[in-house]
Order: sequence, then C-alpha cells, then structure tokens
Amino acid sequence: MAHPRPDTVAIVSAYRESERLPATLRGVREAFPGARILVADDGSRDATGHVALQEGAELVRAPLTVGKGGAMTLAAERVLALALEPDAPVFVLCDGDLGESASRLRPLADAVRAGRLDLAIARFQTKVGGGFGFAVGFSRWATRRLAGLELEAPISGQRALRGELLPVVVPFAPRFGMETAMNVDAARAGFRVGEIELDLSHRATGRTPRGFVHRARQLRDFAAVYLSRR
Repeated sequence: MAHPRPDTVAIVSAYRESERLPATLRGVREAFPGARILVADDGSRDATGHVALQEGAELVRAPLTVGKGGAMTLAAERVLALALEPDAPVFVLCDGDLGESASRLRPLADAVRAGRLDLAIARFQTKVGGGFGFAVGFSRWATRRLAGLELEAPISGQRALRGELLPVVVPFAPRFGMETAMNVDAARAGFRVGEIELDLSHRATGRTPRGFVHRARQLRDFAAVYLSRR
C-alpha cells in the first residue's frame, strides 16, 4: 500500500503494551499530525498488535520475541528507503508505555528539523523507579569512553534523528543495547548528539526481583555493545 510522503515517521517500540499503547499512539499523533506511525511489536502474546491496528498504526510484528533492537530494526527497515531520499523525514523513536505524555515529544523533532541536533535524546524531567544506577552508569561510561560523549540519559528510548543518520545506526544493536550503540555510532560518524529535558512518564521498574533481573539483562547488553566497539 502506498503511503503519502510524511515529514515525520514515528516508530513505537512495544512488548505486551496493550493497556498503555492506545494512549501512547494518540499522544504521538497529537505531537506529529500526519506522521506515518509504525508499531514495532516484539512478538507480544497479548492484544498489542490488535490495539496498534485499531489505533490506525502500521504494525510490524516479530514472529517471535527477539528483543527491542531486533523488533525496532524490522520496523526501521520498512521505512529505510525514505531516509535515503532528498528532504527525508525526521524519524522519531519512542517506547509504547509513554501514555499520553507522548504528546510532548515534539521538541525532539523540532531540534533535529531546525538543525540544532542530528540525534536528539529525551532526558526525563522527573526520574521514577530504577535501581542503584549500575546499568545506566555503565552505559554513560561506555558512551563517554567509546565516543567522548557525555550523556545523562544514554539509554532513553525517546529519540529523534535526521534521515541520513538512520542507515548509520540500522540494524540496531540487539535487545537493550540499541540506544547505547546508537549514541556511539552516531557520534563516531560525526553527527551531533544531545539531550533535551522533557516532561515524560513511563512504566518504570523498581527495586524488585523482576526489576533487578531486567537491569541485569540491560547491563549484559550494554557490555556487549562496549566489547563490540572498543
């Protein structure tokens, strides 16, 4: 099916997000009227895919759970040709659990469109949840060590990037390594990377057994990014 040429393409990462995804997609649509919106469903077994279609998004579904980086790569590859065209759209990446706060993502795309940044990363105004900071601390260190780049929120999934950068960072690094690798690869390629503070909210993991397992998996993936790029 042919799509009208958009000025913004949004790719929303989702895994078992049937409850929060509707509000997220409405927020994205509010922030970027007329945008082409894709949902990268990481093999969810709930109604995530159905919800995406009901909300008018384009569904790209991994047949199995392959991790965030893999699912987002499948979606990005579907629109990669747009990034190679003159006057390419701005690409916005975000997580499906933002809810209505997704309506506040526009400053990221504005910064890219105005030429202030090539990769704009959202830094959450208010920190919610999290553990003891080992995983994010490692990502900060790896980003600084590998690319000379100081970031407070190196693993934020809320991002906007200029079209010519997309082929540089796709395929995304596997699983949770996606954002850390993107920081490094973009900066090493000479693109301007920076953060913008936004009033966003999401479903955060706390200091629970499940939360610590999640952060251990993140740390594993961040370490793999470091080892593959040092």
